[in-house]
Amino acid sequence: MRTYHCFWLLFWAGQPHQSFLTPLSKRTSGFPGKEKVLVLSGNSRQDLHRSKRSWMWNQFFLLEEYTGTDYQYVGKLHSDQDKGDGSLKYILSGDGAGDLFIINENTGDIQATKRLDREEKPVYILRAQAVNRRTGRPVEPESEFIIKIHDINDNEPMFTKDVYNASIPEMSDVGTFVVQVTATDADDPTYGNSAKVVYSILQGQPYFSVESETGIIKTALLNMDRENREQYQVVIQAKDMGGQMGGLSGTTTVNITLTDVNDNPPRFPQSTYQFRAPESTPLDSPVGRIKANDADVDENAEIEYSITEGDGYDMFGITTDKDTQEGIITVKKALDFENKNLYILKVEATNTHVDPRFLYLGPFKDSATVRIQVEDVDEPPVFSRPAYIMEVKEDVPINSVIGTVTAQDPDAARNPVKYSVDRHTDMDRVFNINSGNGSIFTSKPLDRETVLWHNITVIAAEINNPKQSSRVPVFIKVLDVNDNAPEFAMFYETFVCENAKAEQLIQTLSAVDKDDSYNGHQFSFSLAPEVASSSNFTLQDNRDNTAGIFTRKTRYNRHEMSTYFLPVVISDNDYPIQSSTETVTIRVCACDHRGKMLSCNAEALIHPTGLSTGALIAILLCIIILLVTVVLFAALRRQRKKEPLIISKEDIRDNIVSYNDEGGGEEDTQAFDIGTLRNPEAIDDNKLRRDIVPETLFIPRRTATTRDNTDVRDFINQRLKENDTDPTAPPYDSLATYAYEGNGSVAESLSSLESVTTDGDQDYDYLSDWGPRFKKLADMYGSMDSDKDS
Repeated sequence: MRTYHCFWLLFWAGQPHQSFLTPLSKRTSGFPGKEKVLVLSGNSRQDLHRSKRSWMWNQFFLLEEYTGTDYQYVGKLHSDQDKGDGSLKYILSGDGAGDLFIINENTGDIQATKRLDREEKPVYILRAQAVNRRTGRPVEPESEFIIKIHDINDNEPMFTKDVYNASIPEMSDVGTFVVQVTATDADDPTYGNSAKVVYSILQGQPYFSVESETGIIKTALLNMDRENREQYQVVIQAKDMGGQMGGLSGTTTVNITLTDVNDNPPRFPQSTYQFRAPESTPLDSPVGRIKANDADVDENAEIEYSITEGDGYDMFGITTDKDTQEGIITVKKALDFENKNLYILKVEATNTHVDPRFLYLGPFKDSATVRIQVEDVDEPPVFSRPAYIMEVKEDVPINSVIGTVTAQDPDAARNPVKYSVDRHTDMDRVFNINSGNGSIFTSKPLDRETVLWHNITVIAAEINNPKQSSRVPVFIKVLDVNDNAPEFAMFYETFVCENAKAEQLIQTLSAVDKDDSYNGHQFSFSLAPEVASSSNFTLQDNRDNTAGIFTRKTRYNRHEMSTYFLPVVISDNDYPIQSSTETVTIRVCACDHRGKMLSCNAEALIHPTGLSTGALIAILLCIIILLVTVVLFAALRRQRKKEPLIISKEDIRDNIVSYNDEGGGEEDTQAFDIGTLRNPEAIDDNKLRRDIVPETLFIPRRTATTRDNTDVRDFINQRLKENDTDPTAPPYDSLATYAYEGNGSVAESLSSLESVTTDGDQDYDYLSDWGPRFKKLADMYGSMDSDKDS
């Protein structure tokens, strides 16, 4: 690489004076012989004025990308104070000083230690100064200078994007703008042609071209058709040095897409279409589909179909399926094979978005013929109307005919029809129908106030083929008759003050009527005849369906009469006239001077439910007294002295022995004294159960004293009856000692007590059959029998 060194003298520093250059003793190889010297001027620090100033260079120039092996020579600093005796030292500071740029402190030579790149940093600002080597004091003021890096063509143009994407409408004119590409060059645009970029097209001709200076891509071919080719790839080159030989270059790719325009009309692939449709086809049901092809896409391919002419113009319709762009032919009116079995239609397909620029290519529509053949089917009966509306008065007798429905078989056979009521729509069976002629009649009484409209469904079916049936709704409106008397709009319970004055309004009444009135209700109010002359109140009819109750006298006494019941007769003006008697409850209350109620004799106005305070206190006192009495009675009974179990020593009977499971015999010491049975009064009735925790303490029940000669059986039966009728007896199993086995036992009684109540002899031989455990008992009673016999 050939290097050029330029030296510019830019300006004077200070006042004009003589300048000089100091020759260098050594140069860096490869540089021109002319040296670059920066002369520092000044005087002695001891002088207070300058005697002269010298010329000063303030710029150095240095080429970038130096590839030599030695340091690159930049220039030289020299001070007019330098006598050459080595007393001065040169110091360099600023951008890159000491690292990128070094200075010989004795000679002032500046060198670059590294290769420089202008694109990284184009200018370096440094400061130089000469100082006394011995004292370190500056002998010259600090001077600033610049090192500029000269550019070389070392950067190729770079596009802002690696790939460009653009689109233009098809059929565009030549020269239509497509897209602009831009390339930049990092080299210095002010120095030579290193950064001057020229654009050219490498790929994409003859369809496109590019402007060499701006990079604008334009169309170069007329009538490019998207349907033939949609995608194009263009390669653009950017070259510096003004496109001359040796310049650096870069490329980019531009993907160009042709967008669609409506330049193709729709076309039917065939001229005639044929379809078949049963005459039972429901309305709005599809019969068939047709489609016209359009080479365009998206909205340019949208088609609208229409029926332009034909004998089925009003029988069929056609709509467009937006997803498939097909024409769907549907039934608009019911088909009838017996009336017409063939329809011919002309269908037209038209683009919905037409581009006026391409109308010269012809009309953007096409037409085709559609033939529709109607097929015969067995049809259900058809009613004469789609729905029936009937009216009937609510007071008509049962079995009254209210209307008739009519249906017939549309087929040529004209099969007979029978009628019925769908009971799902008439669950209460209020109506019925004559199956032969379709007349509807009532089967139950009607009430407009309960149900105003009855919506039933009538079924007509062919007698020969009941599966062929049809339905029709029948709406029956129940007309009103005046069969309800007017009544109060609400329950009226009011009050009158004891200090009320005569002719004072105490209550306004209003009434309602369940019946309907075409001209509006008109009610009249009056007092019942039996109280009209003797009542303490008067009634005034306001003639607006309201009435007012007024006092007839001055002052009322609630102690004499606390409540008045005022019967009011309400009548309507319809035919027949209906009337009812309603009762207004008027209570006499104490009021203040402003008429505000204070208290009434009947507490229901203030406390509608519940008891008064006095009644509650009385009830509580009674409960307390009763509880105290029960507690005292129980305490007294416990303090009573128990009577002896055996009143007389002579009154001794056999004891009842408890044998447990195996029987203790005479050796058992847990004997029960029969004296308890003889003295029932000694039994402590207050003993509580020990097998459960008592929940409630009940009042002890006393039984009548048993006579001394009372039979044991009667005593036990009496206790059994008491336990059965005792309301406090537990519902669970419990132990009740009756001390009498009864006659129901298989083994009968084991006690000799029965001998007291019977004169018959006992046979105890069966005890021997019970085993060795009852041997002792058998021997005991067996010996007694033998003694008796002897």
